[in-house]
Amino acid sequence: MNIQSETQMSDSFVNSIILALSGGLQDAYTYNVRSEVFANAQTGNIVLMSQNLMSGNFANAVEYVIPLLAFSSGIFIAEKFSHHLKNCNTLHWRQWILMIEILLLFIVGFIPHSMDLLASAMVSLSCAMQVQSFRTVKGYKYSSTMCIGNLRAGTESLSKYFREKSHEKLISSLHYFGIIFTFAIGAGIGGLLSLKLGIPAIWVSCILLAASTCLMFREKI
Repeated sequence: MNIQSETQMSDSFVNSIILALSGGLQDAYTYNVRSEVFANAQTGNIVLMSQNLMSGNFANAVEYVIPLLAFSSGIFIAEKFSHHLKNCNTLHWRQWILMIEILLLFIVGFIPHSMDLLASAMVSLSCAMQVQSFRTVKGYKYSSTMCIGNLRAGTESLSKYFREKSHEKLISSLHYFGIIFTFAIGAGIGGLLSLKLGIPAIWVSCILLAASTCLMFREKI
């Protein structure tokens, strides 16, 4: 298997679109199905955690601390995978990450509401592994699971395009806004599926991640 080809595929816009759809869906799922906790937007979780701590609602604060710890753990795990499996000749280490994500999210689809905190933590762990592992699209740094960095970079590139009339800056801006739009679509779909399917709605994200895993076997689009 050609590892370089897989790396190129992980950097492709098509793959980034699939991951952004999945990222938006996961965030909508945890908010709508799992006690209004964000899987990706850890800034929001920190705000809500601090608010509850300051109000003396320590039990509620824990609901936001756990996803934060899970997210940090996901970053740590993905970094270790990238280091120890970077020379793997069977599968690219990013494919291993995606398969772990699929397994985690598949299990989440069976977890009852009485264990929402565990489910949210597992989704946060999955999201963190994804955001750590897939950080560029066509060479541009981006995030497939959150929008603030993409919005900043896309707007900056657009501003530079109007000033410099650089085609590269316009393309960069379009990539970022395309990812944001796709994330929003994924979130909207995730919200609708969450209302219709409930707990098993997360399995749609498993399908998207499986598609991404398969795509990375291809040498080129």
